[in-house]
Amino acid sequence: MRTLTQQLTQYAAYHRDRRNIATHFIGIPMIVLALAVLLSRPAFSFGALPFALSPAWVLFAAATVYYLVLDVPLGVMMAVVSVLCVACGQWLAAQTTFTWLASGIGLFVVGWVFQFIGHIAYEHRKPAFVDDVIGLLIGPLFVLAEALFGFGWRPALSEAIEAQVGATRINADRAAAHR
Repeated sequence: MRTLTQQLTQYAAYHRDRRNIATHFIGIPMIVLALAVLLSRPAFSFGALPFALSPAWVLFAAATVYYLVLDVPLGVMMAVVSVLCVACGQWLAAQTTFTWLASGIGLFVVGWVFQFIGHIAYEHRKPAFVDDVIGLLIGPLFVLAEALFGFGWRPALSEAIEAQVGATRINADRAAAHR
């Protein structure tokens, strides 16, 4: 199994343009929330659990275990984000069927639009998951790590990633070449 540094480095290699990363700060949370919304139905109550179990809980719990295996502090932070997403997803799933589907599908579609705008207009490179499906799981972790790097969290990790893939930039020269 690849380490946290290896996973984030591989994902970062597809995301060096700052504008693309910015679109991911919008698109990935929308997609994650959409999954929480759409997978919060059906939900089943079990006597021992203090909450209804849904496919969303199963997916987010499995992802959290993977994140914790990669890195405990970052995994704990992702667990908090996951609980908030699933709680919001459950709330939206408890609304009318129209509200549940409109919010879930709307978030999902708009989130992916942001993702593809970032890759087509700015990065000029295919998304990471095209070459490695695990990129779908690493994307949310990348966004959280990038946000934390901005606050000075774990500079050695940030530097290790940049040492392998280079600093972020604006791909103005590549964009001009494609016109």
